Amino acid sequence: MKSDPLTRGHISNADWNVPEFDYIAFRTQRSKYCLVIPVINEGERLTAQLKIMAELGHMNLVDVIIADGGSTDGSTTPAALSQLGVAALLVKRGAGKLSAQLRTAYAWALDREYEGIITIDGNGKDSVDTVPRFIDALESGVDYAQASRFIQGGKGINTPPIRWLAVRLIHAPMLSLAAGKWLTDTTQGFRGYSARYLLHPDVQPFRSVFSSYELLAYLTVRASQLGFTVTEIPTCREYPATGPIPTKISSISGVFELMGTLLATVARRFHPKH
Repeated sequence: MKSDPLTRGHISNADWNVPEFDYIAFRTQRSKYCLVIPVINEGERLTAQLKIMAELGHMNLVDVIIADGGSTDGSTTPAALSQLGVAALLVKRGAGKLSAQLRTAYAWALDREYEGIITIDGNGKDSVDTVPRFIDALESGVDYAQASRFIQGGKGINTPPIRWLAVRLIHAPMLSLAAGKWLTDTTQGFRGYSARYLLHPDVQPFRSVFSSYELLAYLTVRASQLGFTVTEIPTCREYPATGPIPTKISSISGVFELMGTLLATVARRFHPKH
């Protein structure tokens, strides 16, 4: 199947700092919500996840946007994604890691007036069958919905003990203290945001300070600080029983970077300076 070439991306709001990117839209907008999947070289894990989502009917329920950080494994070719029902592919060309990918996709989505954005990792760990719960939450007026394996109805399978301890004893308590609201599973990227939250003048997510993991931590605490409606949704997160663990943090330096981000978030260093 031959696919059209990608087009250089453009965001109408000149005040937003968004990395250079290319994109291709495979279809017109069908939903008022989109599901952003940030990826880089997820290979068969991404393909399998998209196939499950298509089988569940999610491609007709929400517009699925792939935010690619520069994959080279062939998993994000336009032809393959189009056949799986993906609505659009965005390929970040500018500097930055995960937060830069998210800034690109969120800006693109808000520029097209989506009323809410759901985000899920593309490595197959999260229960994609629970996506409709996030749509329902946004529909009911929730501004920030966070997935959790630790609340009633949630489940963690094969969670590495060190990760369990880090989330439960360090990450969640510290960000909950900063947010002023108890949150149980703060490292998860499976979450939903209302457009009114992301567009609030005291949020300003489209800044170059958000390059790596900063945006996820910041948006976790800022909603409660500003009085937005926040909830947790029970989900399942399953790590593989054997083999390498799918993760964006693959080195000791990555762990230190994440801890630095956590401390900076608690210290409110990412708050806008008006």
